[in-house]
Amino acid sequence: MLKTRMVKTIDVGDWNALIEETYGRPYNYQQQDDCKDRGTEPLTIAVEGAFDYDNETIPEVVNGYEMGVSFAAWLARDPKQKLNADDPDYELELFWKRNFYPAAEMVAQDLLSKGLVEAGEYVIDIDW
Repeated sequence: MLKTRMVKTIDVGDWNALIEETYGRPYNYQQQDDCKDRGTEPLTIAVEGAFDYDNETIPEVVNGYEMGVSFAAWLARDPKQKLNADDPDYELELFWKRNFYPAAEMVAQDLLSKGLVEAGEYVIDIDW
């Protein structure tokens, strides 16, 4: 007999929308880590033990080499704070989505503490 298991799946668009609505910051899971391919990625939602980036800041460069900041740094930064005075808004949004983002596990842990998600093992379905 073939063994199977049930998998809790989160649509990437739903995940992005929940985070943007909850925190009021640009967010796009697919754009992180040099842009993720189509497919699924595991996500553990737990009360403690979530990975968090160490970076409190990174160079303010769209598509820059350094990516990911601590959850606290992500929350502390004003999402309207321009990179440079003359940068268009779309570059600021790309910076947040491609460079200035927290670890998904840290966000999930905070969403759990707010009662917006349930603890467990999930996969995020990335498709566009």
